[in-house]
Amino acid sequence: MNHAKALLIKGIMTFAVLLLLLGSFASLGDILVITLVLGAISYLAGDLFILPKTSNLTASLSDLALSFFVIWGLGLMLFEQTNGIVFAALFASVLIASGEWLFHSYMADRILRINRKI
Repeated sequence: MNHAKALLIKGIMTFAVLLLLLGSFASLGDILVITLVLGAISYLAGDLFILPKTSNLTASLSDLALSFFVIWGLGLMLFEQTNGIVFAALFASVLIASGEWLFHSYMADRILRINRKI
């Protein structure tokens, strides 16, 4: 149940950022597809694999890179209008990584129960 709540939080955050920044490029369906793909990959890779083994900074930077490539790559495949997609993907990735910084604190404390000394 905790993982479902975490995925819902992550999904809402990602969908909101993508809707705000890619709404002029994409349909709601395209944004939902990107949200689901990005959420699944980043939750498994960044939140469950990288975060417990490294730091919040490392996990957030990996989420930044992953977000950029997923948004850019899927955007090129899904969107009819791709002018400016690189900049939109970059800006969306920065916002998502910023949100992930906070989300990782939630994950470490409430889901993964990681005790780190600061």
